[in-house]
Amino acid sequence: MGTSVEIERLATLASLEILDTPPEREFDEIVTLARQLLGADTALISLIDDHRQWFKARDGLDARETPREHAFCAHAIAQDDIFLVPDATCDDRFADNPLVTGGPNIRFYAGMPISAKHPTDDQRLPIGTLCILGPEPRRLGKAEQRTLRALARITEALIDARTTAIGATRLTIEYQATLERLDRSDRVFRQAERIANIGSWRLSLIDDSVIWSDQTYAIHGLSSSEHPSLTDAMNFYPPESRAKLDAAIADTIASHDSFDVETDFVTARDEQRRVRVMGELELKEGTPVALVGVFQDITERHLMERALRDIAETDELTRIASRSRFTAFIDARIAEAQGTGSPLALLLIDLDHFKEVNDRCGHAAGDDLLRLMAKRLRAPYLETSFAARLGGDEFVMVVTCPRVLADLPALLRRMLADLRHTVSRGGLAIRVSATIGAAWLSEGVTTRGELLQHADEALYAAKERQRGAAMIAGQDELIHPPRRSQPPRTGTTG
Repeated sequence: MGTSVEIERLATLASLEILDTPPEREFDEIVTLARQLLGADTALISLIDDHRQWFKARDGLDARETPREHAFCAHAIAQDDIFLVPDATCDDRFADNPLVTGGPNIRFYAGMPISAKHPTDDQRLPIGTLCILGPEPRRLGKAEQRTLRALARITEALIDARTTAIGATRLTIEYQATLERLDRSDRVFRQAERIANIGSWRLSLIDDSVIWSDQTYAIHGLSSSEHPSLTDAMNFYPPESRAKLDAAIADTIASHDSFDVETDFVTARDEQRRVRVMGELELKEGTPVALVGVFQDITERHLMERALRDIAETDELTRIASRSRFTAFIDARIAEAQGTGSPLALLLIDLDHFKEVNDRCGHAAGDDLLRLMAKRLRAPYLETSFAARLGGDEFVMVVTCPRVLADLPALLRRMLADLRHTVSRGGLAIRVSATIGAAWLSEGVTTRGELLQHADEALYAAKERQRGAAMIAGQDELIHPPRRSQPPRTGTTG
C-alpha cells in the first residue's frame, strides 16, 4: 500500500471518530455471531491505526489493542478478499511473531477487510478487518468464507450507519438550538433526514410535550399537522418494546447517559417496522429540561441481517440447520439442561454406502439422497428434536423431549427403519442405511466436545459390529431396526 494511499486511508479512519470509543452493542453482537457461526476461539473487529490495531469489538480476547507491526490484520487490509493463514508456525511472515510464539498463541487466522467512505469523496478505503483466530491450525470452508464475507458487509453497513447517525445527532442539537434564525440550516437538515431516513424528536421533561421533525412524522405514517401526545407516541410500540424504551428513557434521566434502543414498531398504517431510537439529555444551566434525539427506520438493514443469518445457519443443499447453527444450538441447550436438570441426548448419524451412490449413480443422485434423508429427519415424530447436517453424509440430532427420551432405544429403532432407502439408477439398486451413535448429557459428559466424542465412539463401535445399527455410549447393546413385516401368504383352502 503506497504512502499516499496510506495517508488517505488513515484520514478516512480518523473521520469516523470511532477509535477509542466505548463498546457498542451492534458491533459486539457481530463478533459474538462470527465466533458462534464459524466455531472460532476469538472474533474481532480490528481497526488499523498508524501504529497499532485497536479492537472496536472483541469476543475471546482481553487485550484492547496490539502494536501494528505484530498485527495479522495489517496484512489483511492490503487484500481484496479474505486473508487466510491456516498455520502461522509454517508461515515465514508470522512464525516469529510474538502473538504466535506467546499468548494468544495464534495458529489460525482469517480476516476479511472492511472499508469506509473517504470523507471528501465516494472512494472506499480499507480501515480494518472482521477476523477470527484460534490456537489450532485449520482451514476455512467455502460456506464459512461466505459467512465471514456477509458479516463483514454488515459491519461496514453498521459503521456507515453510525457515521450518519453521529452527524444527524449533531445536526439535530444544532437545529433545535437555532431553529428560528437559521432557515437555511433547517432546509439542509430536512434534506439530510430524508436521505438517511432519520428523523429528530424532542420530549419536554416539564410538560411531556413532544416535537417531531417531518421525517419522524413520515416514519410513523402520520401527517405533520397532527400533534401526538407522549402516550400516543408510545402506543406505536408493542408492549414489550414500549417497556424497553420506557426503561431506557428512565435510565437516561437518572444517569444522564445517552441511550440507543433498537426495537419493533407499528406505523399508523399498521406496517410492521424496525426502528432505532437514540436520545440524550438537554440541559439548561445544569438542569435536565428535555430529551432530544434521532429516530431511524432500519427495517431494510434488519431484514438483511436476518436473511444473512438464515443463510449462514441453513445447510444450502438439505435446507436443514448447518453445522454453525448446530454449534450455537447445542451449547444453549446444554446450558439450559444443566440449569434445569432436564435430559438431553445427542445422536450422530452416518449414511452407509453413500460413497457408492455417488461413485456409481452420480453426485446428483447423492444430493437427492441427502435431501431425502434430511426430510426424514424432519418427520412429525421428530418435531421436538433438532436436526442439522455436519457435512458430507453426516447428520446430527439433539433430542430434549423427556417423553421421547423415556425410551431412547425405541427412538433409535424407528429412525434406523426410516433412514433405510434403496437408490435405483440405470438398473443399479444400492441399499442405503444409517448407523447411529448416541450419547447422553450426564455427570461425566458435560460439554459439546465430550458429547460429540462419546457419540462418535458409539457410532464407530456400531459400524464395526454391523452397519445400519445403533449404539448408545456406555452401553454394549447393539440396537437393530425392527424386522420388516412379511407379506401375508395367499392360496386356496379346501
